[in-house]
Amino acid sequence: MKRPTLLVLLALVPWSIPAAGRARAPAPGVALEIVDREEGRILPQYPHHGETWLPAEPGHGYAVRLRNLGAQRVLVVLSVDGVNAISGQTADTRQAGYVLGPWQVLEVDGWRKSMDAVARFVFVDPARSYAARTGRPDNVGVIGIAVFGERPPPAGIARLLDTPPATAKSERQAQPAASARSAEAGSDAAADAYAPYPTAPGLGTGHGRIESSPAHATAFDRQSRPIQVTQVRYDTWRGLLAHGVPVTPPQPRRRWGDAPQAFPQGFVPDPPCCVPGE
Repeated sequence: MKRPTLLVLLALVPWSIPAAGRARAPAPGVALEIVDREEGRILPQYPHHGETWLPAEPGHGYAVRLRNLGAQRVLVVLSVDGVNAISGQTADTRQAGYVLGPWQVLEVDGWRKSMDAVARFVFVDPARSYAARTGRPDNVGVIGIAVFGERPPPAGIARLLDTPPATAKSERQAQPAASARSAEAGSDAAADAYAPYPTAPGLGTGHGRIESSPAHATAFDRQSRPIQVTQVRYDTWRGLLAHGVPVTPPQPRRRWGDAPQAFPQGFVPDPPCCVPGE
């Protein structure tokens, strides 16, 4: 089934306003989920020794689902294997990210290649991951987000490009932002959020086929520090068991043709013991 077109908005210019007396109440945060696109399901997450783990299948494409839980816009910097999913730089909380409107949901399907397309996220062998192939294998196997609240604009100044076009009204569509040069972004914010694996991971994220994903810009002035930093580590089922994560391996899924069907195709056949016209 064809997936809906995703509209992405990039915030390029922060507001130049004083910080004093301007702080907005922190947003409730952003829920981070990983969706297996081959099976159409959200991957389960398992807490273990202070970290969160999820099991993945090699060769499966996936999307990062970001759900804004609050009534204010937020900026979400997305790191996949320690690489910024928009710019391709080694991830840092001060870089480009996605802006989500109030209560909006965004599914990021891949590495941003242009304002029109992304390269699909796909679970692959670590050596074939985009990070490893670009000389950055140390953080393969982890997906993370840094969430920033927004400073309100000065009174009387209109915010530009706040509202996406009419085509961006589905639940999946939200507003990614690239406020990469916020003057007050804290250099020490969540500096150790993407620590390397203590043992080698069994999966990484590859650079898959190119898919359509239109984007345009929006203004967003981020607050100086993130209100949330979250990460999940992923591996195969066997890899999670090797790490000691208490998971139950998945049961084989019955194919549609193997399950009872109320409306099978075709007409009523003759039973083996009967002859037509009997």
